[in-house]
Amino acid sequence: MRIDIVSIFPQYLAPLELSLVGKARDAGLLDVRVHDLRDHATDKHRSVDDTPYGGGPGMVMMAEPWGAALDAIRADAKADPWLVIPTPSGYRFDQPTATTLASHEHLVFACGRYEGIDARVAEHYAARSDWAGVLEYSIGDYVLGGGEAAALVMVEAAVRLIPGVLGNAESAADDSFSKEAGPALEGPVFTKPPKWRELEVPEVLLSGDHGRIAAWRKERARERTQQRRPDLT
Repeated sequence: MRIDIVSIFPQYLAPLELSLVGKARDAGLLDVRVHDLRDHATDKHRSVDDTPYGGGPGMVMMAEPWGAALDAIRADAKADPWLVIPTPSGYRFDQPTATTLASHEHLVFACGRYEGIDARVAEHYAARSDWAGVLEYSIGDYVLGGGEAAALVMVEAAVRLIPGVLGNAESAADDSFSKEAGPALEGPVFTKPPKWRELEVPEVLLSGDHGRIAAWRKERARERTQQRRPDLT
């Protein structure tokens, strides 16, 4: 998979060199390229924003530098890319969405700032025959300073589902929100030592009875889901 990320703060994306994403890059499973939007500005101040038409607070990112940046990425791409725009006004990003992103060959993340990106950018690339489409996603019901943090979330959620990235492929199947686990949160987990600060690991997990263990985990997951996310039950 190839992932391009365009931002006015490319250094914000440094965590993509670490952990699972970094290992996937080192293993050749993932090609990540980070681009500075200001490299495509046309004035001496490297401006990428202007005042909004119709008035109102804040600034809007201009279409021109975005068009230049995205066209340059497309010219160097082998497959038609999907343009992903993190935005509070997007569709909800969830585990099934991450699974879908993981199936695509090329993703391009456009990290907006200020009041967002001129809406004509999404409209233009949605109509382009040499792009696979435009996807606008929100990672939660809150507003961030820009799209970079949301892009990091989406990239990691998708990349860990690429075959070969996780050391144990079954790990993803047991995750909260996974298709195999159903719409339930994962239950509590434990490791050595069996007793820590007067707190003991549940006896059933030490029993060696796999049937009892599976039933216990399922019930704890059901209870946690009911308590914390009743909307999933």
